[in-house]
Amino acid sequence: MNQLNSSASTQNSKKINTEQIEQIIKAIIAGKYSWACVLILRFSGYNPIDYIPYRTYIRLVKNNCLGESSKSKHREKKEVFDINSNWIGL
Repeated sequence: MNQLNSSASTQNSKKINTEQIEQIIKAIIAGKYSWACVLILRFSGYNPIDYIPYRTYIRLVKNNCLGESSKSKHREKKEVFDINSNWIGL
């Protein structure tokens, strides 16, 4: 029995690097506690779907991974628009 426990713990023991810790802390500061849990599981070497319902996991991924890229695209478009509007104003 002890052999099974020790092999399971060594299999999933994975170190979390500084960049990953920063992502987790940013999620916690933003109030995204569920996303922080997903990140902790993922960075620790666990599969989040084993612990979180599939629909919830997919929703979290869509809101946090896909949402950030669309926000950055929107910001880029806004900056370009501001530059063009300043150019026209001159």
